[in-house]
Formats: sequence, C-alpha cells, structure tokens
Amino acid sequence: MNIYVSNLSFNTGDAELNRLFSEFGQVTSAKVITDRETGRSRGFGFVEMNSDDEGKQAIQSLNNKEVEGRQMSVSVAREKTERSGFRNNFSGNGGRSGGGRSW
Repeated sequence: MNIYVSNLSFNTGDAELNRLFSEFGQVTSAKVITDRETGRSRGFGFVEMNSDDEGKQAIQSLNNKEVEGRQMSVSVAREKTERSGFRNNFSGNGGRSGGGRSW
C-alpha cells in the first residue's frame, strides 16, 4: 500500500518517517520529498508498506498525530496522473489577442 504523508516537520527525514510507520508493520520504502535546488524538505512524503491491513492501521493511528510540533495528515496515496503539456492558450480565444476585434 502506498501512503501519502503531508504537513511534516522540515526536520523529518526518511529514517524518521520509516521509524514512525514501522511500528505498524514492514515498511518497503519511506521517502520525504525534497526541493531539487536546495535539498530542503518540502513537508510531505510517501511510505510504502507490504500489507494493506498494516497500511490502513498506520493511517488510522498516525493521521492527525502531532510529530515535532506539526499535525501530520496521512492518507492512501492517489495514483499519479499524467500531467498535460504546457498550454499557451491562456486567453481561451484560440491564441488571438485583442479581445476578438478584427481590424
């Protein structure tokens, strides 16, 4: 089961996240997401657990739990959706500018 964890303290790392969830079963992976440029935590992460039952127990027990002064939010991770490409049609008028006037 893949679990999404948000509102993490910026001091929480992969090892701490793993330790929190391992109380409820076997953790396959625990990853705090970091900023590419600074390497600083972005305040959320993902935990993967072998068993759905253990994952559900961890979610129920850890959701809204305060850790390092922050109340974590823990839920089942949604499947990653495909991101659409860059849209250059911001005006909604087929890329024309000028409010639809034709001079």
